[in-house]
Amino acid sequence: MKRTQYTAEFKAEAVKQVVEKGHSVVDVAKRLGFGEGLLYRWVQLSRPTGEPVVEDLKFIQEENARLRAELKRTTEERDILKKATAYFAKQQLLTNLALLHKLLTQLSLVLQDCPI
Repeated sequence: MKRTQYTAEFKAEAVKQVVEKGHSVVDVAKRLGFGEGLLYRWVQLSRPTGEPVVEDLKFIQEENARLRAELKRTTEERDILKKATAYFAKQQLLTNLALLHKLLTQLSLVLQDCPI
């Protein structure tokens, strides 16, 4: 499998979206269609040696906060769906039991009227 070669201009524009425009690495990489690890490396290589990585920390903290919020929301949604599933399953069981009781009652009436 041949590795994709990206031009210097393409790399610079991707890095610019992260460093200057404040987009997250994950979003930019997803939008441009390649792995986020590659973009993290490009961002890292674009900095002069010895430049503080405070911006990286800021982006990571923002991304972490966003992911935690998304996890919380999806966990809440999952819990609601679990409760709804249990409720509807219980209602279906009660409906089935009522129907079964009705059928057994009718069957017993039919059997009483049958001469044996």
